[in-house]
Amino acid sequence: ITNGGFTTCVPPTPRWDLRAGTIVLNVDHYTLLRNAVMNVKGVPMFYLPALYYPTKKGERATGFLLPAYGSSTLRGQTLHNAFFWAIDRSQDATFLYDWFSKTGQGTGGEYRYNFGGGSDGTIRGYMLNEHATSYINGDGSETFTPDTRSYEVHGAASQTLPGNLRARARVDYFSSLVAIQTFNTNVNDASRSQRSFGGNVVGGWGGYSVNGTFDHNEYFYNQSSSNVSGSWPRVTVTRNERPIANTPFYLSAGGEYAHILSNSINIDGNNVRTEVDQGLTRLDFTPQIRFPFKKWQWFTVNSTAGWRETYYTRSYDPATIDPTGATQPVVIDSGLNRRYFTLQSQITGPVFSRIWDTPQNGYAEKFKHSVEPYLNVQRTSSIDGYNRIVKLEGTDQVVGGTTQLTYGFTNRFYAKRRAAAPGQLAQAREVVTVDLQQTYYTNDLASTVDRQYQTSNSGTTPSNFSPIALSARAQPTNDFNATFRAEFDATYLALRTLSATGSYAWSAVLQSSAGWSKVNYIPELTPYDNSTESINASANAHTRDNKYGLLYSFNFDVLRTTLIQERVSAFYNAQCCGLAFEYQVYNFPTDTPGFAIPSDHRFFLSFTLAGLGNFSPFNGALGGVPR
Repeated sequence: ITNGGFTTCVPPTPRWDLRAGTIVLNVDHYTLLRNAVMNVKGVPMFYLPALYYPTKKGERATGFLLPAYGSSTLRGQTLHNAFFWAIDRSQDATFLYDWFSKTGQGTGGEYRYNFGGGSDGTIRGYMLNEHATSYINGDGSETFTPDTRSYEVHGAASQTLPGNLRARARVDYFSSLVAIQTFNTNVNDASRSQRSFGGNVVGGWGGYSVNGTFDHNEYFYNQSSSNVSGSWPRVTVTRNERPIANTPFYLSAGGEYAHILSNSINIDGNNVRTEVDQGLTRLDFTPQIRFPFKKWQWFTVNSTAGWRETYYTRSYDPATIDPTGATQPVVIDSGLNRRYFTLQSQITGPVFSRIWDTPQNGYAEKFKHSVEPYLNVQRTSSIDGYNRIVKLEGTDQVVGGTTQLTYGFTNRFYAKRRAAAPGQLAQAREVVTVDLQQTYYTNDLASTVDRQYQTSNSGTTPSNFSPIALSARAQPTNDFNATFRAEFDATYLALRTLSATGSYAWSAVLQSSAGWSKVNYIPELTPYDNSTESINASANAHTRDNKYGLLYSFNFDVLRTTLIQERVSAFYNAQCCGLAFEYQVYNFPTDTPGFAIPSDHRFFLSFTLAGLGNFSPFNGALGGVPR
């Protein structure tokens, strides 16, 4: 075609078209344009010497995606482009290139596949190559950053194997903590301080199941110190619970082999690396017998008796154990055997309930309130050599010689709501649940490792009583739900933690959520100030046809009166073209070195054309915006 053009707009008056001096149109394949000009409502927008445009009908097509433009205080003007490769119906790949006017460039790619039957996966990789640059500070001084090269890899895969086996793998890995925290626009990715990779294979045969796992996690306290945890490997064999002959007793058992990783890494100012290895191998065997008493619906007792045998290949040197805990003992290659028994009863009831008939009520025709008191009693036998155990995981922290009483009650409110459609039966739903509980320990050390409470593992002072935990959940409709939790210290009469979350959806045009959390500092409980308080919220409002929309989110540190990030996105989609933009302010941590500027202001812009695909840049910009 000479001096012609085309468009994918179907209205009589197209909103946009592409015109060129020469067009080679390959039917149901692609179109190649030379000296192409794009016109929007008759106005020339940009010129390209050559343009490859997929015109394959129906399925995905290989070709360049529409680019996105951006700007950043840290990296300057930015341009993001990508090439999409439709390999076949089951797999595709995307290759990305980013250009930053201030710092350099980045390249990345994504591969996706779905072969059916539960075999699917995604892997993304990105390389950021930045040259040295400088920034002028507010006081007139200048900050220099050296040239750096960093990368990050993210992915997950699931594969069905023969023999009733399934394999899974995952990776979330990066080479530079500063790069990942300054590059990503998603606050969860930007605040990440842990990199990890691992995989597992699981299978079940009859009443037995096997789980083989390898897991590597590295948590960074700062750029120069970190801690490695995980297991290489961990193999668990479980015999599912089965009745013993014709008795009311049930038997289950489990065994585990695990080589547990625990390495502390520190790099000093002279770039000298120091590593302390506390890793060991653990063999564990845990048979258990359970007896359920369910004669009465309003009163149940579930009792279990268990035995645990554990062997550790390494232990603490007795000569280096400090009873005050002021110094860390030394791990030596000396084996240690641990054995203890547990007896436990979970008692629920008597359950009290009351029903109200409310035929005139506009919300529900019936209401029900039930009160379920409960008492959990657990006795753990004494454990010899407890101080010599290297405590790396929760199972290693069990405190022996302890009787533990957990008591409380649960309030449940039900509503039997009328069916939305005529002819359907009314359905009962649990609309409000309120739970209040506390635990008493005969050995106060057990209070510091009880995972039922959020503040137990935060270095608190041992106590015979746990905090009083109050939790509430409300879901009166499918569109609204809220949760609340608080822990109150009965000894010092002070709140330890408070948290609340909620979400609301209105029809299909509004989704919103908000959260608040607070940790109070109690000097008698912790030797350091561990107080925190933060608020986060997000909202997504759009028309039913996604023609107009607005997305907003923020994270705020109340204690330091600091806005962590604020992000707003908006989009407009016409019949065959559209526009999307995003603006974000991200304030970097002031107490962490390595950031060239205190905050980054980011802006992104993207166009949409019918028939051409779009993408979100690797840093997460414009993510979740319909285009």
